[in-house]
Amino acid sequence: MIGDRARIRVELPATDPVSGDLRPGVGLVTIDRPEVLNALDRRTVDELVGALEALDAEPDCRCIVLTGAGERAFVAGADIGEMADHTAVSMRADGPFAAWDRITAVATPMVAAVRGFALGGGFELALACDMVVAADDATFGQPEIKLGIIPGLGGTQRLARTIGKARAMELILTGRRLPAAEAFTMGLVSRLVPAAETVPAALGLAAEIAAAPPVAVAAAVRAIDDAFEGPLAEGMAAERAAFYELFDTDDQKEGMRAFRDKRRPTWQGR
Repeated sequence: MIGDRARIRVELPATDPVSGDLRPGVGLVTIDRPEVLNALDRRTVDELVGALEALDAEPDCRCIVLTGAGERAFVAGADIGEMADHTAVSMRADGPFAAWDRITAVATPMVAAVRGFALGGGFELALACDMVVAADDATFGQPEIKLGIIPGLGGTQRLARTIGKARAMELILTGRRLPAAEAFTMGLVSRLVPAAETVPAALGLAAEIAAAPPVAVAAAVRAIDDAFEGPLAEGMAAERAAFYELFDTDDQKEGMRAFRDKRRPTWQGR
């Protein structure tokens, strides 16, 4: 488990609608609009990007936990009021999703801690994280079809890659809500926990990752991402190249020497 909070070392948004906190090795970012079930409006996304990028740039942060305030929702979706009157031309000109690409560019591993609703953009935000710790009361879904649109933040792509074409089609074309237990069975959720343990469990998982050799963690994340973004042969080649390159790191030498010496390794992050 995480120990006492360290002094915050980076400039993080401290006001609504997003708060940030840096603990030993682990950043915690909270979307804090419980009165609207943490819906994502433009300001919220901008502050979320700022918090994630600040932590991503902080050398002492080796894993990030992302959650929503309150017990009812992780993120219940995008702010429909901001989008309702747009046209195709104005949507392209306004570029409301430009910040989203910056979220997916965060290199530090991210764990979504999900309680309650993760719908629409909230589901896509969870899918954009590397792992999902979900409460047994969590509910996932892509209900955009009921608004006459489709997911626009990667839902069609990441969902199909994770659970397969047929199940992704069913969820997206019907807008059906997915209980946490079913999401866990489908492989959308890494760990399923009692509701009250959601954030502590996510912080515990993040602490495990933060304690691992950071260069190897970064290489593993890149290699796994490659598996979803290109042909198998290219992913295998990228994995092999990263595997070889790690043998030029101090952490590889330390890890294998510690194993041989039957002691705990001390990671240097280089």
